[in-house]
Amino acid sequence: MSKSTASLQALLRNMETIIRGKTQEIKYVITALLARGHILLEDNPGAGKTVLAKTLAQSISEAAAELHQPGGGVAFKRIQFTPDLLPMDLIGSHIYDEARKDFVFKKGPLFTHVLLADEINRASPKVQSALLECMAENQISVGDTTMALDKFFFTIATQNPIEMEGTYPLPAAQLDRFFMKISMGYVSEEVEFDIYTNYLAIGNVRDSVKQVLRYQDILDLQQAAENVYVHPEIVRGIVRLVSATRHHPEIALGCSTRGGITFIKCLKAWAVVNGRDFVIEDDIQALAQPVIHHRLIFRNRDAARTVLAQLTEQEVNKLAKMGIQPKR
Repeated sequence: MSKSTASLQALLRNMETIIRGKTQEIKYVITALLARGHILLEDNPGAGKTVLAKTLAQSISEAAAELHQPGGGVAFKRIQFTPDLLPMDLIGSHIYDEARKDFVFKKGPLFTHVLLADEINRASPKVQSALLECMAENQISVGDTTMALDKFFFTIATQNPIEMEGTYPLPAAQLDRFFMKISMGYVSEEVEFDIYTNYLAIGNVRDSVKQVLRYQDILDLQQAAENVYVHPEIVRGIVRLVSATRHHPEIALGCSTRGGITFIKCLKAWAVVNGRDFVIEDDIQALAQPVIHHRLIFRNRDAARTVLAQLTEQEVNKLAKMGIQPKR
């Protein structure tokens, strides 16, 4: 087992001590992190979305911190989105400093390592758009000044189903900035019994979760993901899949070129999470739904459930028949 594989397995096991019965969802979150992207979790309140974000931040130590110690972790900020929230509540604002006799900029919660944007679709589109620059460019502009965010900056946004009262649909431009969109879903009765039995330890993330990776380890894993090999025929398969979403009669808006690039980044990161330095055709099947589905606008809901799955299966079958050698 390579060092990177062992590190990721340790991170997965560590998060599973708190997030029970959601191995696949945890892998998706780690994949988005290693792809240098952001993730959107859509589910009903109380499904564990907030705890997942806290657990991830708690599992990674800052450079000077010791591993396997409770407490600490990289910087974690949570923003509770509400209808009266303003963009300056996220970005920060200039306040008057009596000592300096001048206005100084006080940074908002966007200046962090792991950001939890909780119930993002309860705020107005104007506030939601305040996240666009930091998610796309990893920077924040205030007046004529542009400030870079930390290289680690990772957003986990949660949203309630849009049918719920008091929610605003996210703009298509912002949805496209999220590398993946997943749903936590409810756990099995057996797992839920285990959660009820151990809810005190699960709820006390700070004292229950230890750091198993360092800040630099994540940056190294992100670099390792960029170096993963993708066979040219797999790239051509992705091109065909993305193109098919643009011409299907049941899809009003297909996947963008940016979405295709994001798909390749996530495939590379998924390979690392699964202990490989190359992408295989089955990875396309595993990631098409969380990476591509939210970028599409369907003409009816019934089509939304099946069309992408059918297009993906067709493409994966084509690649499988080619007998592609995974390595150079």
